[in-house]
Amino acid sequence: MGKYDALAALLLEVIKEGGYLSKRANSIPVGISNRHIHLSQPDLDTLFGAGYQLTKLKDLSQPMQFAAKETVTIAGPKGAIENVRILGPVRNQSQVEILHADCYKLGIAAPVRLSGDLEGTPGITLIGPKGSVFLPRGLVVAMRHIHMNLEDAERFGVIDGEQVTIQIDGVRGGTYSSVAIRVSRDSNLEFHIDTEEANAMHLASTSTITIKK
Repeated sequence: MGKYDALAALLLEVIKEGGYLSKRANSIPVGISNRHIHLSQPDLDTLFGAGYQLTKLKDLSQPMQFAAKETVTIAGPKGAIENVRILGPVRNQSQVEILHADCYKLGIAAPVRLSGDLEGTPGITLIGPKGSVFLPRGLVVAMRHIHMNLEDAERFGVIDGEQVTIQIDGVRGGTYSSVAIRVSRDSNLEFHIDTEEANAMHLASTSTITIKK
């Protein structure tokens, strides 16, 4: 087969599969997160000292969000996990996002929740270099979700709070349902998933997903 014949065959395959460019335009990048903590300023002060400011380690994909150099230990009735990363900037209320397997080590059953939805969640103890804090609530396993801005939401035909099904390609690919849509004016388009669920589908930071609805 000559090179022109090969090119024609490739173009026919693209058309047959629904169009490479169309598929790429509808793909969403993936962000994978490990366990981490969001702190309020009062709790940060207790753990690290009065007036403490977080030290930026690296920027994250969402505007103004960053991973801090600082880490703390989280402790439950059965065990503790050290070196849990703090994400900045500080928030109005503290929360701890863990993996499902961490529940067994800590001895606490954390519900699957979106960030900020803390009503009825269990508490956890945080231990820093200057002190400790018991959070009466705020321990969750993060619900998988997609961040997007208003234009992205219109393009994909979704609204804030909606739950969709996504398609993951690859040798261990498949579908995930109950993926929450989070729309805000300044968000960057990205699918957020924790390391446990990402590993199950062989997802990497270079992967992309598509919405099936």
